[in-house]
Amino acid sequence: MADERSRLGRGLAALMGDVGAEAKIGDTGVKPRRAPIESLRANPRNPRKTFTEAELAELSASIRERGIIQPIVVRALRGQAEAFEIIAGERRWRAAQRAGLHDVPVVVIEATDSQALELAIIENVQRADLNALEEAAGYQALMDTFNRSQDDVAQIVGKSRSHVANTLRLLKLPETVKSYIAAGKLSAGHARMLIGQPDADKLANEIVSRGLNVRQVEAIAREGNAKAKSGNSAAPHKDADTKALEKSLTDALGLFVTIDVRAKGGTVRVSYKDLDQLDEIVRRLGRR
Repeated sequence: MADERSRLGRGLAALMGDVGAEAKIGDTGVKPRRAPIESLRANPRNPRKTFTEAELAELSASIRERGIIQPIVVRALRGQAEAFEIIAGERRWRAAQRAGLHDVPVVVIEATDSQALELAIIENVQRADLNALEEAAGYQALMDTFNRSQDDVAQIVGKSRSHVANTLRLLKLPETVKSYIAAGKLSAGHARMLIGQPDADKLANEIVSRGLNVRQVEAIAREGNAKAKSGNSAAPHKDADTKALEKSLTDALGLFVTIDVRAKGGTVRVSYKDLDQLDEIVRRLGRR
């Protein structure tokens, strides 16, 4: 079992060689063939659910000009003659349909349901084709459907156990935050910073509306944690004027600015990410 997981962890090449190289495919005994495009079926367990209009249009144009360079990896559907389920290459298949192709190059391999899911996740993760939520859902499916542990999943996909664990935690985020991740408005780095935050959905809205980067979110999270530890978590809610002033100063300085208004006085914080930005702050403050 350990050898099999290690083999899968190296991706499809471990089962069939480089599908983009004819000679190597021949060396492994797996050769590409042509199959009618209508004989292929999407894999219902494919972790990738999002295919944007822009990427499909771009790939379709490329296929019209140059054809499909890398074959689609499939397995035979049991009980159906000349019908195949896609393991890797659903995006190519979708784009080929748009390009008007009647048949596509395929490589047929033998794979169980578990292996098909594992290989689909591996290929998408290695290509960085999955958003963070799709990756997390794929890991969860391996654990729930095929009784894999987090250690098993980490070994299968070639990631650390901590990466798998942290990615799975994204599934516990509020639905508002998940929708931002799925739409590409929040990166995986943003999403991980929101885990465990009491007002994750509100912070997510702020990130999107103000275009905050991960470092700026880290600063906000540290500030919130410090307030919670000091017993000041019940600080007064910022009014619209304060938020507008924060945005105005942030835009003017090009640096993230926060304002905390107290009963008497308050504080203004300017966050910087490197020494160059710190030098610029010092230079501006030193003007007369």
